[in-house]
Amino acid sequence: MVEIIDTYAEAFEGLVTQLLVTAKTEALLKSAVYSFTALPSTVFNDAEGGIVRWVNPKETPDGRPGAVVQLWVLGSGKKAVANLEDKLGRRTRQGILVVPTTAVFNALESKNEFNMMKTVGHCGDGYEWTVDYKGREMINVPIMMGHDFLIEHYLGYQEGIMGGNLWLFCESVDAGLEAGQKGVDAILEIDGAITSFGICSAGSKPETNFPEIGPSTNHWFCPTLKDKIEGSKVPDGIKSIPEIVIDGLDMTTVKKAMKAAIDAMQDVKGLRTISAGNYDGKLGKYKIYLKDL
Repeated sequence: MVEIIDTYAEAFEGLVTQLLVTAKTEALLKSAVYSFTALPSTVFNDAEGGIVRWVNPKETPDGRPGAVVQLWVLGSGKKAVANLEDKLGRRTRQGILVVPTTAVFNALESKNEFNMMKTVGHCGDGYEWTVDYKGREMINVPIMMGHDFLIEHYLGYQEGIMGGNLWLFCESVDAGLEAGQKGVDAILEIDGAITSFGICSAGSKPETNFPEIGPSTNHWFCPTLKDKIEGSKVPDGIKSIPEIVIDGLDMTTVKKAMKAAIDAMQDVKGLRTISAGNYDGKLGKYKIYLKDL
């Protein structure tokens, strides 16, 4: 049985939008989805995204392969709203619209909505128009491919929880990869949650010697530094400590995803303990205790 350390993951407030992307083929869908969710970089005041779930063509509005994805930014005030609107527009324009046959539908019912005409619709340079598609108001953007790009006129957004996390103390890199993948796969089954980094190989810390590049390596927990620095916190026999970071629409969803990941890893040989990253409450106001999951 894998030991669960009596500690907590430190989480914080975020703002999230959730959309359904479809395309003619799975290959085109994956290209768009991976481009939209790439570069998890909230720490640089950008945005981070992830896949909530893959959707069967029978369950999408246009009968094509689909994926529900989320995009997040830190905070919840007016600046966060403006930041999310900007990043949603940028990633949709450059990650989805440019991939042939794609379409975007709202996947989050909320009283708060972004008007996508402003940030995406006007890619039609004034030649765009709105249409009714099965009861959804869509923006039709003419493009050179020979078909038009459709995006729902209004996409919902809301506050959510960012930064739930698990640290996996493993006896080998292979064990870290196996445990990490099982955890990531389990989270993909939890509706409303994402893991923005997948198996994250480089956990960081708030303080750094090089603030101009953002958070740097958490040297206390780097196995290759164990014998090179004083005060290393890497236990004897541990050769790999990957991290899984979880964002979710609410606290219940984040906790459910964390528990699912923990349960999925229990039979991994070489996974010795599961812990979590926290900074004594200095980073976020939410504490998710592993023993309570």
